[in-house]
Order: sequence, then C-alpha cells, then structure tokens
Amino acid sequence: MEENDLITLLQKGNEDAYKQLFVKYYSPLCEYASQYISDDDSEELVQELMLFIWETKENLVIETSLKSYLFISTKHRCLNAIKKNQYHERIHNQIYEKIKDQFEDPDYYFVNELTANIRKAIDDLPETYRDTFILSRFGEKTNAQIADRLGISIKTVEYRISQALKILRHSLKDYLPLLAFIF
Repeated sequence: MEENDLITLLQKGNEDAYKQLFVKYYSPLCEYASQYISDDDSEELVQELMLFIWETKENLVIETSLKSYLFISTKHRCLNAIKKNQYHERIHNQIYEKIKDQFEDPDYYFVNELTANIRKAIDDLPETYRDTFILSRFGEKTNAQIADRLGISIKTVEYRISQALKILRHSLKDYLPLLAFIF
C-alpha cells in the first residue's frame, strides 16, 4: 500500500492500515530505539508511540515521509527518556549529597526510599503544578522564564509553585527536616 494511502486510511480510523503500519515499522523502530536506550525500554517506547499515533490519528499531520516521521519521533522520545532518567539521577544525587553531610554514615536504603517518596510526591502533583515546580526547582529557571515557556503569567507561576510546595510539605511531612534544601 502506498504511504499516502496508508496515512489517509489511518486518519479515517482504518484498523487494517494501523495493523499494517504496526507490522511494518514496530521491529525496525525497536531496534533503532535500542541504540539509545535498553531493549525493554525501547519496546515500551515504540508501543507508546504507536498508541499515540492511533489515539491522534484524526489530527495526524505528516510533512515528511511516514518512515521519517516515525524514526524522528522515536529518536525524540528516546532523547526525552534519557533526559528524564538524567533528571531522576540528578535528584537522587542532590538528595544524597545533602543527607551525607548531615549524617556520618548515611543509610543507602534510606536514601533510595527517600528519593522514591520524593519522586512519587512530585509525580502525584497535578500536572500544571508539577511542570512548573520541576522547571523552578530542578530546571533552574526563573519565574519569568517559566511563565514565558508555559505561556502563563508570572503570578500563575508563583501560585503554582506555592501550591506545589504546600502539597509536597503535606505529602513529605515525615521527611521535612531533611528536605529543607528543596522547600
């Protein structure tokens, strides 16, 4: 089937076109993604891409070839996954550095538990609060930069950060003495 026909049928919700797309590109995309991330992660990432294509099929706009679109999308998703992993490592390292100075012999498992609880608390924030908080605290952006990036006012940025901190203080109340550097 021609690529343009496949895209047109896919946009109309044709399941056979989607199956053909999946069968043709799933394995090559997984192999390509595995050059950047682990095999398991690459399979999950490609599955998420394929699901995204199906869920947004009506609005699918492809200005290049379908093959180029899929491989470029896979590469960008891989780079985002790497960036997210680096972000999590950075948080872990910051927490570890702060705690090791406070205690003579920090408990490795305690640091991992604390890191997991912080990640969960941040992940549980409402999306708008979470995005704003992460840009502020870990992205090292000013409120003006965040407002510009998110297309919101500086007052909205300040409100979201204050609400995120309020929620995090409540969620992490047992760890507050150790988390003074975040709050």
